[in-house]
Amino acid sequence: MEYTKPLAQLIEFFQKFPGIGPKSAQRMAFHLLKMPLSEVRRFADILVNAKENIHYCNICFNMSASNPCEICTDDRRDRSVICVVAETKDLIAIEKTREYKGVYHVLQGVISPLDGIGVEDIRIKELLTRLTDSTVNEVIMALSPSVEGEATSMYISKLLKPFNIKISRIAFGIPIGSDLEFADEITLAKAIEGRRTIN
Repeated sequence: MEYTKPLAQLIEFFQKFPGIGPKSAQRMAFHLLKMPLSEVRRFADILVNAKENIHYCNICFNMSASNPCEICTDDRRDRSVICVVAETKDLIAIEKTREYKGVYHVLQGVISPLDGIGVEDIRIKELLTRLTDSTVNEVIMALSPSVEGEATSMYISKLLKPFNIKISRIAFGIPIGSDLEFADEITLAKAIEGRRTIN
């Protein structure tokens, strides 16, 4: 049996979201249809409001309703350190640690030739422009340890060499509470590479 057209369209639309397969899309569609109409209208308003009011910060390219964003306008942030991340969700993950006090640069992706994403498609040029400001003395590369993340980190690091600033990267390793025997070789290699002295 085929779905009635409006339901089929709804399921098809939900499947466009990353990580949502046919079964999940179907569950979401049926859940939405069980909601009161007032809630569905409120949901629709929230979606439209988010789309209309969230933009990219013209300094760091973080997603924000204000421009410049809340981080770039915070006087308590250390502007001498820029943490380079691929997406706003990575920035949020780092912010949740409450450990980092510098500013950010969101590339809006990583170099991925297989996906048709080249150097000119992400915000590398804008990062280099920011480094003409002599107050910056360190750039932290905080890209995922995927093949694309590693390639992007290496490419940007080479471009940063002439600026004579410290270039560092976040350490990758074994998650707290896990066993070494279950860690893959790459994670173990990164953990050894990022080792620190015990005081």
